[in-house]
Amino acid sequence: MKIIRKGLIGLAAITLLFIAGLYASGHGYIVTSLQRTYLVGNITANINDHNVFATRTIKTGNTQILPKNSQYNQRALPPEVSKEMQQYGTAAYLVLQSGELIHESYFGDYHERSKTNSFSMAKTVTTLMLGIAIAEGHVESLDQPIIDFLPEFKDDPLGSKATIGQLSLMTSGYDWDERYYSPFSPTVELLYGDDIRDFLLARQFTSEPGSYWYYSSASTQLMGIFLERALKQAGAAENLSEYLSEKIWQPLQMNDDALWHLDNNGMELAFCCLNSNARNFSKLGLLMNQNGNWNGQQVVPAEFVQQMITPESVQHYGLSTWLALDHSPAHFWFSGHLGQYIISIPEHDLVVVRLGERTEPADVTVPILIDVALELLEIPKS
Repeated sequence: MKIIRKGLIGLAAITLLFIAGLYASGHGYIVTSLQRTYLVGNITANINDHNVFATRTIKTGNTQILPKNSQYNQRALPPEVSKEMQQYGTAAYLVLQSGELIHESYFGDYHERSKTNSFSMAKTVTTLMLGIAIAEGHVESLDQPIIDFLPEFKDDPLGSKATIGQLSLMTSGYDWDERYYSPFSPTVELLYGDDIRDFLLARQFTSEPGSYWYYSSASTQLMGIFLERALKQAGAAENLSEYLSEKIWQPLQMNDDALWHLDNNGMELAFCCLNSNARNFSKLGLLMNQNGNWNGQQVVPAEFVQQMITPESVQHYGLSTWLALDHSPAHFWFSGHLGQYIISIPEHDLVVVRLGERTEPADVTVPILIDVALELLEIPKS
């Protein structure tokens, strides 16, 4: 027993020294990441992790439930499709046509009110908010230099030339390494670090703005910091959650409040981590299909929505929106880690939502999700 006890004491001492070393080397965020992943049974961030983050509430009001089509759930998912969705930990699969629910399937313990993490689908939502802020005059335009609200980069020869639009397009040239599974990746520190403002504003730009495309969570977070400061200066909102509530969540009459993850200093993780349910996420896709209009109210300027779905530097990406406009049927989508998708197919006035715990890559999964929806609606595949 004494040998075992000594061994345990020794192991505890080594563990404490390791943890102390991480903090001393500036990698204390790794401890936080372990606490919020491995120690709760996951190997990465997961769709239910709002329980282990600080969050801010995005309030709804005067809720409106999506109507059900007369053919709602008349056709079940084919058995092989249902089996595969379960194998990949699907939480929800929803199909909306012409603003009416056609099909909903929920798996495991998930249901129509389950709040799950959007992950990077929040990037598209943050850009929608940017479009509203431009329309309201809080931000000049997509061409506004970022240093107007991020003066930390005024002495950066490259960063001083970057625009807010380039952050959304992923062409700003900001120095970044987008990796999710290495504990020493800056993306992991961005998710689990104490102060994402200080972390990002202390880094630099390493490429000529507009010269090439690189998907970067940091770019969206910088856009979020820029937007937060612009809104505060204008007296329009104290934080991103308040603005999202007033400008999108309440006008769309979402069926429930949402939650947005925060760092330890109260900054929304604008690049990810908006928590809501499949029905509310489908409303965002419908808003895009309707060119930013909701029940006669122009929530987001129509021309801005068109800019979001227009390729610029690359064919597969617009303003924080993934594009497949050369496919049949043409579609675009919000995309998040582990297979969170809001897919818009304007040709058929369709929105498809898939939420879940893991998935194949988007170029494999998204066409399959569309094909399943077309089959449920008995729409011939092109």
